[in-house]
Amino acid sequence: MCGIIARIGHGDATETLLSGLENLEYRGYDSAGIAVQNGDGVKVRKCSGEVDQLKTSVEPRLHGNMGIGHTRWSTHGPPTDANAHPHTDTVGDVAVVHNGVIDNYDELRAELQAAGHEFESDTDSEVIPHLIDEYRDRHGDTERAVRETVETLEGSYAIAAIVDGEERVYAARKGSPLVLGLDDEEWFLASDVPAFLDHTDEVIYLEDGDLVVLEPDSYQITDLAGSPVERPVDTVDWDPEDAGKGEYDHYMLKEIHTQPTALSNTIEGRVEDGDVAFEDLPAGTFSDVDTVQFVACGTSYHAAMYGAQLLRSAGVRTDVVRASEYASKTGPVDDATLVVAVTQSGETADTLDAVRKATDRGARSLAVTNVVGSTAAREADDAVYIRAGPEVGVAATKTFSSQAVTLALLSQRIAADVPEAAAAADRETMLEDLTDLPEHVETVLETTDAEGIAREFHDSDSYFFIGNGLGHPVALEGALKFKEITYEHAEGFAAGELKHGPLALVTDETPVFAVATSGDDEKTKTNAIEAQTRGAPIVAVCPDDHPLVDVAEVHLSIPDTHPVWAGLLANVQLQLVSYHAADLLERPIDKPRNLAKSVTVE
Repeated sequence: MCGIIARIGHGDATETLLSGLENLEYRGYDSAGIAVQNGDGVKVRKCSGEVDQLKTSVEPRLHGNMGIGHTRWSTHGPPTDANAHPHTDTVGDVAVVHNGVIDNYDELRAELQAAGHEFESDTDSEVIPHLIDEYRDRHGDTERAVRETVETLEGSYAIAAIVDGEERVYAARKGSPLVLGLDDEEWFLASDVPAFLDHTDEVIYLEDGDLVVLEPDSYQITDLAGSPVERPVDTVDWDPEDAGKGEYDHYMLKEIHTQPTALSNTIEGRVEDGDVAFEDLPAGTFSDVDTVQFVACGTSYHAAMYGAQLLRSAGVRTDVVRASEYASKTGPVDDATLVVAVTQSGETADTLDAVRKATDRGARSLAVTNVVGSTAAREADDAVYIRAGPEVGVAATKTFSSQAVTLALLSQRIAADVPEAAAAADRETMLEDLTDLPEHVETVLETTDAEGIAREFHDSDSYFFIGNGLGHPVALEGALKFKEITYEHAEGFAAGELKHGPLALVTDETPVFAVATSGDDEKTKTNAIEAQTRGAPIVAVCPDDHPLVDVAEVHLSIPDTHPVWAGLLANVQLQLVSYHAADLLERPIDKPRNLAKSVTVE
């Protein structure tokens, strides 16, 4: 969950490390720190709080041509100065940054303390520099010490380490992401590409079991046995400007407003001659599939619900399972089961674990992700990319839209192959209207009254979101966005479920956002009226000619389009309501408390 960066090369590393941490702050912002090595010892600066506070504390300015940095999302120990990374050994010769969880740290810590090592933090990560120091004393060889250290660790890790007197950066990964960036004058290591995208777009995605040694003019990748391994060099097609805020006050607002471009990229080349086409999934790819299981977490889970409903409508047996519950919630799995892992980052720990469990049981896997070279993309049998570009805001926006569109198209592609399944009867119209979706999103952005509605209901006690059919995952996603960034109570429900309990909570201080995706959606209208008779104000999120508009107090308009895409237009309106409500409350919109962008620990 944390963000790490390392840099070695010619010239000073400090500014590069600090800017890299700023670019990684969406991965954690409880505390931050850097360590540099300049021939005069390993110098560490770290503090609780955000990277801006670290920048202030780096005075007098640290200098050195190599260093490591870290921005933390707390797992073991509260966000204090002592628990911030980098961590060092007892005398400060070895400094380490770590992303992941060390399961056997209690045992290792006790052994190291018995051997005379002194600890200063509550973290699991601090055992790593002490282990490296212990093995260096035994063998007199740092690379061997790092190798022996990672073989001792149980759990997940991406680590980077520097050592006093050595012009090297050591790194390794298992279960947590780590990418190597290559430039003419310097090398980088980071949890994610945006950390160094201003410097290079040439990358190597490291794999579990890789150990890296960087020197100013060279790098070497080996396995844990010390044998050299070859990893391909990829070129990232993201523009560095895509990872910045530009003219917007927040990343989230920028990413809401760039959805038309993201969706155009998602759709490009995937609708041809009235049919669905995926470049790596030719006809017959899914002919041996009889069951599909979607596994995902959070926003990706809501997108998975979207795709699953369309697959069920086509006659394909389909389940949606929260990845964290996969082991206990799934039925039979065999070689006729397709497991679709939906994960923006491609590094979500629970989702990866679910795919591995399914693979062990004989299932075939397909990753739907935003990141080329991610662990999910590498480990799955096939991968489909949503092409949304970098998303920095912790609250996912454009990636949900791109995931839902990708999964809607994938549902049609799978249905075309699965025996006895049937593509949507109105598929031609659905695909025609899809080409208008980016323009329709632009219309919503230009005409929305979301800010006014956020002001109108600013002091409400709770916020309810309801929807039927494809409106249901949109309602759930709308509630999730609202609670994530406003810290106000919000809940999403299937429209018909409101009267089975939640109606007891409805008052005149609980506005109900009712999402309607088709003109014959009487269920949503009926349940909205039931809430209204208990005093709740109704906000209709639907086209202008929908019957729900006539009964609602307020209306958020969406362009008239095919019902499959109407929910995504409603979602944009709800994203904007959440954003403006959070802005009115002066919340840290891009960095909501207790949350991080990529959940890479279980």
